[in-house]
Amino acid sequence: MAENKQLDIELNSKDVANGSYCNLSVITHSPSEFVLDFLKILPGFQKAVVTERIIMTPDNAKRLRDALADNISKYESHFGQIAVHNPEPAIPVGFNPSENKS
Repeated sequence: MAENKQLDIELNSKDVANGSYCNLSVITHSPSEFVLDFLKILPGFQKAVVTERIIMTPDNAKRLRDALADNISKYESHFGQIAVHNPEPAIPVGFNPSENKS
């Protein structure tokens, strides 16, 4: 008989629980990892700020893709088709890690 396993998930801080807003994402990869940068850009500004960076193995990136596709399908079944506005970035996207001022 298959054992019913449950994963306990804990939010380790109030900041994590509050989340981060993202209106732009950039994905890069190497043979061993995918890097997902989530950015916030304000209208009228030419600079976007990376608010979160997630680094994953290729197999976990593929699992994320499948889970996201499944959830989008469920969302659209319940709320209707998601319209994609401006599928291409309005401005060229460049990344300069040397500008990190932390």
